[in-house]
Amino acid sequence: MKTLAQIMGWVSVPLVTPFYENEDVNHEALAQLVDFVITRGFADSIIVTGTTGEFYSLSDEERIEIWKTVQRAAAGRVPLVAGVGAASTRSALRFTALAEQMGFDVAMCVLPFYSKPTQEGVLRHFQAVAAATSLPVLIYNIPLFTGINMEPETLEKLAKFPNIRGIKEEAGIQPTQATAFALRMPEDFSIYCGDDTMVLQVLPQRGVGVVSGGSQAIGDWMKSMIAAYYKGAPEKASAVYFKMAPFFASLNQNGRINPIPILRGAIAKVSGIHIGEPRRPQVPATAAEMDVTSTILDGLARDRALIE
Repeated sequence: MKTLAQIMGWVSVPLVTPFYENEDVNHEALAQLVDFVITRGFADSIIVTGTTGEFYSLSDEERIEIWKTVQRAAAGRVPLVAGVGAASTRSALRFTALAEQMGFDVAMCVLPFYSKPTQEGVLRHFQAVAAATSLPVLIYNIPLFTGINMEPETLEKLAKFPNIRGIKEEAGIQPTQATAFALRMPEDFSIYCGDDTMVLQVLPQRGVGVVSGGSQAIGDWMKSMIAAYYKGAPEKASAVYFKMAPFFASLNQNGRINPIPILRGAIAKVSGIHIGEPRRPQVPATAAEMDVTSTILDGLARDRALIE
């Protein structure tokens, strides 16, 4: 079996879900977004209905229709990862089986949220997911939103399942846990950074790349930074990182924990695609917030020589 790094590449982009003003899914805009990130070279692979896609706000039927739209639009040009996570194991198993039936390349499953299970509960959840599919499974650890952490000891047990092939780690709140994972994992187990601001910190901890929502707007910058790191050019990697950092910081203006509302506006600015507002209860980006982010994006556009 290929490693997840071989399947997903350096930069895996978790798509936002475009919405109309009435909060219905805008499938036309979604297809345009898929084409945009592929033709611009922003994505080595695409994740559908992850956190950035607001999967938690979608009905089961909406999630499946989004999968179909993305598959048609991608047309086999990049590998596709299905976000199969759910609050209950039963629901996660249903989506995992369906992802395999539909021909996805990878199943990404977030830790079960809201119920705050014990580590034994987390272990049993992922054991069931792994047993339900022959697809490679990417575990998604984001304790900031789920309220629970994938402990290294639990991951070590799960890595014994042959199709549990990697983890997306939210490194922003646990900067060195990737090292704890790496020390326990086999060499072919892929560790992805799940925080756009922490990629350069995770790569030396045996990271293989990033799951990057921000790369829907500046994926060329992200790829340039990672390429510089692997080419042994730390000065350039650092220079690109410091150029990107204000953009990522701007997504959390005014104490926002969830970057999606401002990110949606940033993607719309760069792509020209009608992304629309997030679903409630998320509050849309304000004009003042978008002024800050837009100014930063304009500056990145002027400084493109750094990555060319």
